[in-house]
Amino acid sequence: MDLTRFAWLSIAAAVATIALKTFAWRITGSVGLLSDAAESVVNLVAAVVALIALRVAIKPPDKDHNFGHSKAEYFSAAVEGAMIFVAAGVIMVSAVQRFLHPQPLENVGVGLLVSVVASVLNGSVAWVLLRAGKQYRSMTLTADGKHLMTDVWTSAGVVAGVGLVWLTDWPRLDSIVAFAVGVNILFTGGKLMHESGMGLMDVSLPKEDNRRIREILESFTGENIMFHGVRTRESGHRRFMDMHLLVPGAWSVQQAHDLVEDITDALLEAYPDLHVMIHSEPIDDPRSYDDYDFGIS
Repeated sequence: MDLTRFAWLSIAAAVATIALKTFAWRITGSVGLLSDAAESVVNLVAAVVALIALRVAIKPPDKDHNFGHSKAEYFSAAVEGAMIFVAAGVIMVSAVQRFLHPQPLENVGVGLLVSVVASVLNGSVAWVLLRAGKQYRSMTLTADGKHLMTDVWTSAGVVAGVGLVWLTDWPRLDSIVAFAVGVNILFTGGKLMHESGMGLMDVSLPKEDNRRIREILESFTGENIMFHGVRTRESGHRRFMDMHLLVPGAWSVQQAHDLVEDITDALLEAYPDLHVMIHSEPIDDPRSYDDYDFGIS
């Protein structure tokens, strides 16, 4: 599946929302709407980075990258998180300046309508990206979807704030709302940075997946068959698992190999894209227990 088409969708949405939100800001003079437009510029940069990351991530393994290039997706998520911080900074600085020097708003009704249209567009694309990110386990698409969804909530807050300014005739409220929006999106940026960092640190598969893998392995264990040193990790959209299988030392290589193949088939039936590595060892050899024994075992 070529995931870059989702990145192109995100880029198109960013360009359209930038145009709409910039128009809304120009006709109203609202710093809240300006902050909303600034975040959409960040969305565009993030979408371009996501496109590049996805193009790199789908490259097959080569002699210099034996396990593929899928971790490139985490760099994209980290860049998106950093760009959110930049957007928050621009928003908060603009909000403080406008609070100190308030200005009346104009054409508020039209500006709010345009902003709502842009938010609906962003929300629709965010839903598509989040769904695709979950289906294909793409950190890049998930991060981009979360980013766009943050933009939707940002826009909702801005629209509410500008609407209140219109109703109360208190210009400084526009600045307060914009500053609050800036603080709120900082948390999204921090979360994305954390998630991308965990991915680069070879985080284990989710607990429910590890539990299921353990159940599959236990279905093959018996008096003379055990396992230990089971490890799992995620790398972008790819998943890996390795383990040590303990079998009777009197078994032939063929017997051990057949069991390894049966276990692998069972794991792949549950997780078709799981990369499985199993090392068989004699259960009665003390040296079989001198290695690590952690992870999900």
